[in-house]
Amino acid sequence: MEYAHLGRSGLLVSRVGLGTMNFGDATDEADAFGVMDTAIELGVNFFDSADVYGGPQSPDMEKGYGTSEEIIGNWLKTSGRRDEIILATKAYQPMGLRPNDRRLSAYHLKRACEASLRRLQTDHIDLYQMHHVDRATPFEEIWQAMEQLVAEGKITYVGSSNHAGWDIATAQLTARSRHFLGLVSEQSIYNLANRAIEQELVPALRHFGVGLIPYAPLASGLLAGVPQDGAAVRRRAPEVQEQLRRFSDQIADYERLCAELGHSPAEVAQAWLLHQPAVSTLIAGSRTKEQLEVAVDTLTIDLDAATLAELDRIWPGPGVAPQSYAW
Repeated sequence: MEYAHLGRSGLLVSRVGLGTMNFGDATDEADAFGVMDTAIELGVNFFDSADVYGGPQSPDMEKGYGTSEEIIGNWLKTSGRRDEIILATKAYQPMGLRPNDRRLSAYHLKRACEASLRRLQTDHIDLYQMHHVDRATPFEEIWQAMEQLVAEGKITYVGSSNHAGWDIATAQLTARSRHFLGLVSEQSIYNLANRAIEQELVPALRHFGVGLIPYAPLASGLLAGVPQDGAAVRRRAPEVQEQLRRFSDQIADYERLCAELGHSPAEVAQAWLLHQPAVSTLIAGSRTKEQLEVAVDTLTIDLDAATLAELDRIWPGPGVAPQSYAW
């Protein structure tokens, strides 16, 4: 396993992290325990969850939200391996039907953190992330809440997710004025087929020393290649099928290149992300031990300059603002 600093922090995280959104939904507790055991064996130390993961992700539906954290908590209790992992989770999504059971108010963050700690059966969260931007709540209030949670020993670092470049700038400048570390990471959708964040978010992250944690590295199966075992559930979704038709020529070129390289499309897609300088660790949302092993194996793939250029030709990025549209 290779490790990298999470942004400008001194914290070292495995270049491939374990995403647990499927725990409690597509992966039951017994299988999830096996995946987490395998992660430790492979040297994966970054485990990512969210308070809403594990089911329908809506509090007005059947029980499901919070299940991912509960499964992790049960594994931590039985395995005794809390000190071997960097535990990350998130808050923002509705966790109840009352008006303050969601978003990023200081009121909700305090209660959401304490609820996550109970489900996770631990006394601290290593990386506490804002799951989405909440522009109705000022960062002065958000940082006040986060500072208190740090002071109480309930969280160690703060990250964001699904934020824009100017949100990162606002957050960091506000944190600096309060003499607070601020964000160490941003988790965002990023893959060969969706490179929109390269225009403004990635430059902002690099400027402020915030590590990038990409999720959806396979674009919901678009970059996974032809499924061999019927396991590519998301690739069969209607919206992904539409994308497969829309990008059929690019996918054909891409899969031809992967065949020439001797690696699967899924391996190349993840290897490309690990070659991007802003990326600290990528989220492998593995439902099985075998999928996690494939993700970790991508660390051994070296993409040379010619291959990276060919990938840029097949899947062109948007360029960097403002040069991409003004110069």
